[in-house]
Amino acid sequence: MTLELFIFYLFAVITLSSAVGVVTARNPVYAALYLILAFFTSAATWVLLEAEFLGVVLVLVYVGAVMVLFLFVIMMLDIKIDTLKEGMVRYLPLGLLVAVIVVAEMIFVMKSSTFDRAIPEPAPLSIDNTKALGEILYTEYMYPFEIAAVILVVAIIAAISLTLRRREGVKKQNQGEQVRTRKSDRLRVVKMDSEKRTSTRQEERS
Repeated sequence: MTLELFIFYLFAVITLSSAVGVVTARNPVYAALYLILAFFTSAATWVLLEAEFLGVVLVLVYVGAVMVLFLFVIMMLDIKIDTLKEGMVRYLPLGLLVAVIVVAEMIFVMKSSTFDRAIPEPAPLSIDNTKALGEILYTEYMYPFEIAAVILVVAIIAAISLTLRRREGVKKQNQGEQVRTRKSDRLRVVKMDSEKRTSTRQEERS
């Protein structure tokens, strides 16, 4: 067994173990941390397959953005762990049944004639993986890439419009008015005569 194959099996075992931990962990924060570990080991597997760009994107997008959002949501929802424990025991038979069905489907697909074909040796590239992916993405798959970008923009606009619903009795800030504010709108100078300490002391004595 070569060193590269040993590292691959090591990352594969860690990925499977962390994936099982995501499903079986009763604490949602621990489940999110297991998922981060699964993402890291999957990125390492991509790097072993000489797909450096996909590995870096997996770490930056999923670990750096998506998982941080997951952790914020989990901590803000105040999930009751006792309720999750009760639900886990109740739905455990159904979960095991679904897991067996998924494993059987994967075995059936992997034993099909499609996976029996010999994998051709990849031709050596004169450029790196990221540059080759960029050339293919912005030439042959230019229109599908633009369509996917438009769909994502529409989804972002829809999400913003759903969260910006007008509600009565809720205080909101108008950023335009805050930017256009002036000193006279926020500060008022009041002129008054200064008091003499001697007169005040005399009044106190009297």
